Formats: sequence, C-alpha cells, structure tokens
Amino acid sequence: MPEITSPSACQTVITTFETSPGNCQDLLDALRDAYQSFISKQPGFIAAGLHVNDAQTRIANYSQWTRREDFQAMLRSEEMRERNRSFNALSRSFEPVMYDVAAVF
Repeated sequence: MPEITSPSACQTVITTFETSPGNCQDLLDALRDAYQSFISKQPGFIAAGLHVNDAQTRIANYSQWTRREDFQAMLRSEEMRERNRSFNALSRSFEPVMYDVAAVF
C-alpha cells in the first residue's frame, strides 16, 4: 500500500493517461497486468495505485520507488518499452512525472 509522508524517503511518480470510455477498461487491464507481472517485481518498487475518473476519460497512476534511478531503469527495460507502446495505442497521451512530496494533510 502506498504511504504518503512528508518528508518522503522515496521517489513519487504520477502518470496521467488521457483515454476514451471505449478504451478505458482495456487500458486499466493492461496497466494491472503490467503491475502484477512486471513492474511490481522490479528493484526499488514500493507500491502503486490506479485511479479512474467517472467519465472514464482519464487514468491517474501513483507509484512509489526507492530511488529515481530504479524507476528510470524499469522504464528503459525492453519489456516496459513494449508495454508503453501498447499503452500509447489505448490512450491519446500519457506522461510519467517525478514528484517530491511537499506536504501531507
């Protein structure tokens, strides 16, 4: 389970996907599979959560990593590059962005 603290000793990555209601479930299924079979087994992975809006046009992915370099190494792997191509086919756009936790309430 993700734990949000400030200051945080881990790297936070938030990825937003723009999709369509027709592709939303397929994209969620692909993301679930990626986390269950690959991403969660990578060095430095701590936890993640998937969120979808009511209109099924946006998916937000929150993940935590021990270090920024762990996340970057996972992204550069051949398997993740292939999975990202399939995510791209199911979405209008997506962008992973690294964040530092500034405050928790």
